[in-house]
Amino acid sequence: MPSLTEHTHHIRVRSTQMEMPSAGSVGRPEDYDRKLRDAQEELERIQQQREELERKKQELEELTARKRAFVSQQAELTEKLTAALTLIDRELFDMRNESNDLEQCRVVFAGHLDKIQKINPENWNRENLHEKLEKATVSIDLAADEYDQAAAHFEGSRAGAIFGRASKRSRTSARSAANSEFTANLRNGFAFNLPILVLGGIALIAWLLK
Repeated sequence: MPSLTEHTHHIRVRSTQMEMPSAGSVGRPEDYDRKLRDAQEELERIQQQREELERKKQELEELTARKRAFVSQQAELTEKLTAALTLIDRELFDMRNESNDLEQCRVVFAGHLDKIQKINPENWNRENLHEKLEKATVSIDLAADEYDQAAAHFEGSRAGAIFGRASKRSRTSARSAANSEFTANLRNGFAFNLPILVLGGIALIAWLLK
């Protein structure tokens, strides 16, 4: 039998292929810590950005609320000032008219007062008593009428307290007083002339009996 020839194959394996990876090749602790710090810093940066956005959002909400309050106050104050100006203008207009009316009233009253003060019943005599009294009564009545008209005109206004309530009683009282004074003067004149009338009557009767 032929002899078997043995063949021997030598397999060469590189030493680098057979070497086990060392612990340092998987990852060093320094790299892990660095990556962890980077991740934490990134989280902190994101948190700061979030807080900054939240702060800006809160500021914007506060500014918006202040703006709404300002607009509301602006509208309310505008309405109040507009209404106040309208009332002031109306009040000034009424005051000017009332001032003009008072000025005219003053002129009229001053004229009446001057006439009334010039009336002096003590200087009246029996001959002109009736005429003087009639003229004086007309002056008094005219002044009383215009006083009552002025009181009615200014009633309820700022100047109303100057005149009080318009009343015809003052005019009636003045006329009654004038009539009473006229009656008194008439009686005094009659009493003064009564003895003369009696003596004249007796003399007339005696002359007729002759």
